[in-house]
Amino acid sequence: MHLLLLGLLLTILCTGYKPPTRIVWLNELDLTNVDQSAGKALANQSMWRTPLSISGEVFKRGVGTHAAGVFRVKLDGRTVAFKAAVGIDDSAPEHELKQASAEFIIIGDGKIIWRSGVMHGRQKAKKLAISTKGIHSLILWVDHAGDGIAGDRADWVNARFEVEGANPVSVKRKREKEYVLSPVPQKQPHINAPYILGARAGNPFLFTIPVSGERPVHIIARDLPDGLSVDERTGIITGKAAQNGTYKVTVTAKNGYGTDTKELTIEIGKKINRTPPMGWNSWNVFGADISDQKIRDMTDALVALGLNQYGYAYINIDDGWQGQRGGKFNAIMPNKKFPDMKALVDYVHSKGLKIGIYSSPWVQTYAGYTGSSADTPEGKIINASRRYGAVSFAKQDVQQWAAWGFDYVKYDWVTNDIAHTAELSYLFRQSGRDITLSISNAAPFELAEDWSRLANAWRTTGDIHDSWCSMTTIGFLQNKWQPFAKPGSWNDPDMLVLGKLGWGKDIHTTNLTPDEQYTHITLWSLLAAPLLIGCDLKQMDAFTLSLLTNREVIAVDQDAAGIQGQRVAADREKETEIWSRPLGDGSIAVGLFNLSDNLQELSIDWKQLHLNGKQRVRNIWQQKDLGVYSKNYTSEVPAHGVVFLKIRPGFNCNNNRRTE
Repeated sequence: MHLLLLGLLLTILCTGYKPPTRIVWLNELDLTNVDQSAGKALANQSMWRTPLSISGEVFKRGVGTHAAGVFRVKLDGRTVAFKAAVGIDDSAPEHELKQASAEFIIIGDGKIIWRSGVMHGRQKAKKLAISTKGIHSLILWVDHAGDGIAGDRADWVNARFEVEGANPVSVKRKREKEYVLSPVPQKQPHINAPYILGARAGNPFLFTIPVSGERPVHIIARDLPDGLSVDERTGIITGKAAQNGTYKVTVTAKNGYGTDTKELTIEIGKKINRTPPMGWNSWNVFGADISDQKIRDMTDALVALGLNQYGYAYINIDDGWQGQRGGKFNAIMPNKKFPDMKALVDYVHSKGLKIGIYSSPWVQTYAGYTGSSADTPEGKIINASRRYGAVSFAKQDVQQWAAWGFDYVKYDWVTNDIAHTAELSYLFRQSGRDITLSISNAAPFELAEDWSRLANAWRTTGDIHDSWCSMTTIGFLQNKWQPFAKPGSWNDPDMLVLGKLGWGKDIHTTNLTPDEQYTHITLWSLLAAPLLIGCDLKQMDAFTLSLLTNREVIAVDQDAAGIQGQRVAADREKETEIWSRPLGDGSIAVGLFNLSDNLQELSIDWKQLHLNGKQRVRNIWQQKDLGVYSKNYTSEVPAHGVVFLKIRPGFNCNNNRRTE
């Protein structure tokens, strides 16, 4: 036996015999682990469920994805090669295909080993063949090339591994353990942002002063506008302001542990939403499976969690409440899941919260419910496939929403025309209520000035989902929208994807890792984005609550100056981004973002911020002063994570400060 084995070994050495390789196709791997900004990766078809086609050439095998997209594959070091062809799928509409661009990049054990260069729609597939010998981690990355993702349907065709050892396995990025950066909430009272409000004279006013701290708290508001009063037990301000003006209100909160005093500015005039809306929306957890009881439960949970003490003020009902037309105004009536809409609105208001509702200018909404237009004067749906009907019932619907007492309307799918937006904007101003108009979704950028003039918030993107590629693609493509945000009008990159989510299906913990969630909240705060929670508040965990209730992070989002942050620097090779936002107190909020899979050091130079001299640096998440620095600040940033800083003019160091 030993002689036979020795003979076989000698034969192999002498003849150069190699064990046979076998083919493992990329489409045979588990595609549920692919992370991409839109849709799902699909085997042997585009992500739009059409045959794989690149520049007119059809392929039977492959994986259809979408930029940005990450496909992680675990190898055992004995895989011989990876071969494929890549390109932009033909399935996108022609206007999107013309602007489609993406780059295909392959990373082996942390190093780029192949890249396609930026490819465009209608460009022929580009072939590749790379050695994977000795590699244990392979990442197939599709980058959106920094110009948006319209039409970026990306295909890996005829993609296969030549394997000698174990089969390749698709994997997800390892999830780090949760860790809390925010300090433990204090027992003494603290008056939190927002510190400026906008309202119209003569309209019902409702605002709960956000005060954290041990209950009971006694809250006094001096110099309120005539017509307004405060409940000193709850801090809820109600009434109707008598006349226009700027009112500086001194608010004092006191409990058994201490006292806090802040100035609250109330602007009575034309503008509402002087800071981005904060609250909760039903869609990301319940989808269209909503009811009166669920909305009441979420209202109670928001108050019980103390989120109202940090500025979360809205409970928003999304798609799924609508029945048929009728009632006093021939408006959309609620379906049987909402037996008494006025009573529900009153219940939410009784908690010191505002309430929102959803509709659409279409014949039917995204979820298939009654919209604000119809094919017939009677409001009957004849052809549900039509987007806009021949008759608009916007006036009747606004009258009904105002009669019920709603404070916010999300108008959806898709108000991509000025006429419907202008109509609704006018009707809301004439309604007798301060109703926030939020248009959704993917408002065209070329009409940005109109959205800024007509709406209080507008979705700059399609729907977000709880993935790294979705969140970062949306968030880091917001820079071009920066000039159009201002007090009263806000760019909206969509709702927060934290906590327990499900869109009406399987409720699950967000797929964002803890570091990715810090990135999410930090970026949204720098963007002056609406902070609309999308999770099940009854299943709130301590980590998610800590993310949502850091008062200094919220103060950046709610800063009274209302200037959206913007990109300072970006390195696409190192996968880093630095963003800053000027704040009303003269300081600058800065986010150091590490989008790579590895720990990195990032630096911010004062010259990049147009600053000179010594600057005080504070860690916003930790609410901790870091010292005084002369020229720059450098910090390690975790993979997929962020360091969130507040920078302001410094002074000479003393025993308690450090200068570098």
